[in-house]
Amino acid sequence: MEHREEDSAYRESDLVCIAKRENNPKRKYLVVNRKQGKHIPVSPGEALAMFRALAAKLEEPYRGERLLLIGFAETATAIGACLALCLHCRLMQTTREEIPGVTYLHFSESHSHATQQKLVKEDLDIVMGQTDRVIFAEDEVTTGNTILSAIDAIGRVYGKCPAFSVASLLNGMDREAETEYKKRGIRLHYLVKTEHSGYEALAEQYRGDGICRKNRGWDEPLPVRMLYPSGYLDARRLQTADVYGRACQALCRQVLAGLNPDPSRRYLVLGTEEFMFPGLLLAWEMERQGCRVRFHATTRSPIAVSSEPEYPLHVRYELCSMYEKDRPVFVYDLAPCEEAVVVCDAQEMTEEGTEGLLSALSQSGSRQVTLVRWQG
Repeated sequence: MEHREEDSAYRESDLVCIAKRENNPKRKYLVVNRKQGKHIPVSPGEALAMFRALAAKLEEPYRGERLLLIGFAETATAIGACLALCLHCRLMQTTREEIPGVTYLHFSESHSHATQQKLVKEDLDIVMGQTDRVIFAEDEVTTGNTILSAIDAIGRVYGKCPAFSVASLLNGMDREAETEYKKRGIRLHYLVKTEHSGYEALAEQYRGDGICRKNRGWDEPLPVRMLYPSGYLDARRLQTADVYGRACQALCRQVLAGLNPDPSRRYLVLGTEEFMFPGLLLAWEMERQGCRVRFHATTRSPIAVSSEPEYPLHVRYELCSMYEKDRPVFVYDLAPCEEAVVVCDAQEMTEEGTEGLLSALSQSGSRQVTLVRWQG
């Protein structure tokens, strides 16, 4: 079953910005979603409303089926968690992190800067025989090759497989790709249909003359407080969505008790790489309390920044990852705020990553930082 753009409350112009990829000859442009909350700061309520609109397209077609929802790292992990919560099904996400003591099912994302994707095999072993359908959640599907790679990897290991579907905010597949999916019985659901033929030329016309700031240490000391909420659950591992949702709500209650947010102040809540949904939910709870809050996340994606007003990203901070010190990560268009709340689940946060992010927040005008570590 497909859902055409005219069936949706969203339009391409509402969601789609085109940016230039940096040092990636496989695909020179990147589709940046205005409302997703990954690269561009957004109202958390707007992001969650969009995710729920996508979930609504799945409820009736799969009523009564035993579902496994798989969100793609790193940009679709929050989408996947939100869909699973709406569908009350099982949840896991792909990952590029290393989890001790597990084995992986590997597959590739050929157009990405970081091509290797993984699923925890021990968790798939548990759930494959109890699943009628796997739904892959993505922010955008263009060729569909990454999902086919995952499906083929599952088929090689498990033989007889459940049915497969794909739910994405955007779908830019051409007729040939859609025909292949139809032939294989893979159902597509999306909010907006996009046409990619002019995107590369559009990206090339931008100057790429935005501001790039390298990690350079913590210039101005910021007041920093640490919060350590309990009850950690890792969505890289198999979870029941309702249980995971309750754990995230408990995290929000603990953090809000420590923050005591003030509606007169401006807040930024920042997720870290694959770890997005708990921070997004926290930002939404703050917004519901009347706070002025924006949410986005650090990312592995190196995207060119440019000075044109219509270009989506203007200032880039290059940092070390809080998960692995030799991994470069980026955050875009940090805005001044009275308090930045960083939500991270790195089991051992790197000193280089922590100091670099604090430096970026200081440079961008944050006055105070609360660092939330949700750990096992």
